[in-house]
Amino acid sequence: MTAAFQDDPRTLVSTDWLAAHLKDPDLRVLDGSWYMPAQGRDAKAEYSACHIPGARFFDIDEISDHRSNLPHMAPPPEKFISRMRAMGVGDGHQVVVYDSAGLFSAARVWWTFRLMGKLDVAVLDGGLPKWRAEGREIEDMAPIVKDRHITVSRQNQMVRDVTQVAHAAKLAEAEIVDARSAVRFRGEAPEPRAGLRSGHIPGARNLPFAHALNGDGTMKPVPELKEAFAAAGVELTKPVITTCGSGVTAAILSLALERLGHRNHALYDGSWAEWGMYDDLEVQKG
Repeated sequence: MTAAFQDDPRTLVSTDWLAAHLKDPDLRVLDGSWYMPAQGRDAKAEYSACHIPGARFFDIDEISDHRSNLPHMAPPPEKFISRMRAMGVGDGHQVVVYDSAGLFSAARVWWTFRLMGKLDVAVLDGGLPKWRAEGREIEDMAPIVKDRHITVSRQNQMVRDVTQVAHAAKLAEAEIVDARSAVRFRGEAPEPRAGLRSGHIPGARNLPFAHALNGDGTMKPVPELKEAFAAAGVELTKPVITTCGSGVTAAILSLALERLGHRNHALYDGSWAEWGMYDDLEVQKG
């Protein structure tokens, strides 16, 4: 833990913070682990075998908009309400989300809560790997869940669709920041999803999500995050739209922006899974 780190229950908290608050009656811990299909891992099965005490599993693929043919698009508010009530997550709760990679998919869950107008939600810095490396308690028991009322207010300014992103790219009215690897961004490597073109949205900047993280899966301190965005050529005086392959790792950049105090950011939910599919949308390479 660097001296610059500050716990913030609305963005990022340390394992020390979670350990100190784990027994709080209004704390809810969520395992938001998710993997690419090619990784061959079952996040829910891994959760069942080992999780932080009291954690519930947030299924990113299931708690999504199944009316869309795109992967894990943000759920309609009524579906989010239904699933959270069933998980015993509701108004007045402080939510902490972690994942089993360190800091990967948990940020997507954080962003989903933010999209629904819920502010008291943070990501666990370093996730389950850091928690386990420190010898902290884990369990394999399902938590006892009690239904809890939840109200949501969808924050439309936090999400962008393909038309809005195309408009922003054409007018250069926002910085579009792509969290994919440099070789995918430049179009030098094939996309993991079949049938997608290679390259990036015209005018986009490339900040691979790993550049916002330390080697142990914790997020870099604020000064280093500022340097990373600057090195990528991102002008933080402008609005920012984050994007990636399917809207998961883009949320890491959204979380980083929030840590920087940059509030004018939105996530392109369809991301490259959508943009790369349509031949009438311009693609840049290099």
